[in-house]
Amino acid sequence: MKTDLKSMTLAQMLAEFRALGEPAFRAKQVFTWLHRGVESFSEMTNLSKPLREKLDGLYTITVPRVARAQRSQKDGTIKYLWRLGDGNCVESVVMQYHHGNTICISSEVGCPMGCKFCASTLGGLVRRLAPSELLDQVIFSQKESGLPISNIVLMGIGEPLDNFDAVMQFLELVNSPEGLNIGMRHISLSTCGLVDKIGKLAERKLQLTLSVSLHSPDDESRSQIMPVNRRWGVDTLLAACRDYFEKTGRRVSFEYTMIDGVSDSEAQAQLLAKKLQGMAAHVNLIPLNSVEETGLRTSTHAAIARFQEILQQHGVTATVRRTLGSDIDASCGQLRRKYEGGKEDGICRSGH
Repeated sequence: MKTDLKSMTLAQMLAEFRALGEPAFRAKQVFTWLHRGVESFSEMTNLSKPLREKLDGLYTITVPRVARAQRSQKDGTIKYLWRLGDGNCVESVVMQYHHGNTICISSEVGCPMGCKFCASTLGGLVRRLAPSELLDQVIFSQKESGLPISNIVLMGIGEPLDNFDAVMQFLELVNSPEGLNIGMRHISLSTCGLVDKIGKLAERKLQLTLSVSLHSPDDESRSQIMPVNRRWGVDTLLAACRDYFEKTGRRVSFEYTMIDGVSDSEAQAQLLAKKLQGMAAHVNLIPLNSVEETGLRTSTHAAIARFQEILQQHGVTATVRRTLGSDIDASCGQLRRKYEGGKEDGICRSGH
């Protein structure tokens, strides 16, 4: 079985090429080619033909294919459904802002976390992505869209910290000066609250932004919509976030989905403000992108405005996320859900 070369860091590739009897500069050339998005060794024109043939016999280059693409007529947001080498599919979303282009990428095929408002988790976890498959979403979204990517959010299908080792390897790859060279401060990692992994991440002292999907300030309602809360309650999670800030110096961002009648009461706003007192935090209020299967609705504009007002009155920084891609299947997992299992034309399959 051939080895996935693109998942290797530059240090790993240097060691690999040394074992092959090849000079270090060859490893750097191949690393750069892979991060430019070449699809075969034959495209690496500054390598000799014998070396290209040798590499082709030993290694594979992952290349995703566009199964579906949707472009918003409202704001230019592009959603890609990528078909991977084994036929499974994941999603990426390219969003255009005045400060640059941001991509939201997936970390797993499906998701094991079971959050009630999210389409990604409806079919459960199929498998975790390799570092190359995370990287490919950035590389090939740039190639397909023609838009240079300057910011990355790991907030698509899957729980990034459930795929911890591959995600850490991806971060090293995408941060490499010989590759895409995207700075850690331009990367956000979202988690539903795996407290043990937040601790592991804090130890690495990376300068990325940690975004915690909170969505409720009390255990009763959070456990109803987020099963992870039954293992690590709100207070335990917030303690881990305080520890994260102390170790990294990086302010934590809390994602808070506004769900009508579930997470948007004034009492919940008051409780959230109380629990975040004295904490270096930012709350991002997110109007729910409706997912038909959940039966949940987004909060009214008035309820969202009142919630934000209460937080700000208590000194908590709170903003309302601008909704992008509302005229396409922009919520995590919606596009994959629509086409998985060959429901339409066999584009993707949900298992092996």
